[in-house]
Amino acid sequence: MGEPHIVPLSLQALELQQQLHPLTGRAALLFPAMTDHDRPMSENTLSYAMGRMGYKGQATPHGFRALASTVLNEEGVNADVIERKLAHAKRNKIRAAYHRAEYLDERRKMMNWWSEFLDTHQQHPAKKQPKFN
Repeated sequence: MGEPHIVPLSLQALELQQQLHPLTGRAALLFPAMTDHDRPMSENTLSYAMGRMGYKGQATPHGFRALASTVLNEEGVNADVIERKLAHAKRNKIRAAYHRAEYLDERRKMMNWWSEFLDTHQQHPAKKQPKFN
């Protein structure tokens, strides 16, 4: 297993987590495997589910990560904050050795903005989204 990855959640994500609580109870994992609740779901589970929903060949979970990265970069969010949120490994080995910032406050702000962005587009697709900063 790799290094732990701290994931600041938006207010909307925390609300969804509370709604899932009756299903997950006191389980250690929010998204456990179907056959072994002590193991996380497979990285292929979401891809498989999207295929069953009719999106095979049209959209992937990784595509949503790319979409988020693109929109956040276009909004001027610090690229280091975005990369840390996506848990991407640093390409520069020297920078990776010394640059260990978590950017928790910035990531929390970014995720709250992203949730508002998604909510706005879901409820009012034509409405202009407020800028990040």
